[in-house]
Amino acid sequence: MLLNKNDTAVVFIDPQIDVLSARGVNWGVLRESVTENKTVENMVRIFEAAKAGGFEVFISPHFVYPTDKRWKYNGPAEEMEFGNESFARRGVLNLDGFRGSGADWLDEFKPFIDDGKTIIVSPHKVFGSQTNDLTLQLRKYRITKVVLGGMLANMCVESHLRDLIEQGFEVAVVTDATAGPRHPVCGDGYKAAMVNFQFLAHAVLSTKDAVLAMSTAT
Repeated sequence: MLLNKNDTAVVFIDPQIDVLSARGVNWGVLRESVTENKTVENMVRIFEAAKAGGFEVFISPHFVYPTDKRWKYNGPAEEMEFGNESFARRGVLNLDGFRGSGADWLDEFKPFIDDGKTIIVSPHKVFGSQTNDLTLQLRKYRITKVVLGGMLANMCVESHLRDLIEQGFEVAVVTDATAGPRHPVCGDGYKAAMVNFQFLAHAVLSTKDAVLAMSTAT
């Protein structure tokens, strides 16, 4: 998989406080994986390389609105999300209380996301990009290849990976620019994702390899 700034973009999923910071409500099950992978630091390195190399950057966020909590049925991860107020917003058109909340971007990412050039797509509502406009936005920018990272490895990242592949994109996953939960009952989500990434992705890269590929791309 050859990266080219004219047809390749970086896509980061859920670069948000609730899954990447000690201030987030999910830190208890994510701390070890995020810390060991140096996920935040590696995402910053990829942001820097993408911006320096002229690559488009897309953010696929996860926001939960009060009306979402009235859904008639949910899976286990959705129940946990609603229960601990992950990614909570006060409304689709309401940014009251957003800054500094669990739904907000990490401060380390804000200079890159808020630069007026990064494309923030509509929120995905469960795990995958089937429920937002990521695919449309990528196609409008004539993107055919994606460098994928963000959170959580075995849920939203893997779901985005699968959908993008089905939509005809080439996808490279950056293994240390993501992380997963270690749950006492469900198991190690990061390890599960790493197995599936090897089966599914067109390339499985470290941050070092991804940055090198972007810095030498034409």
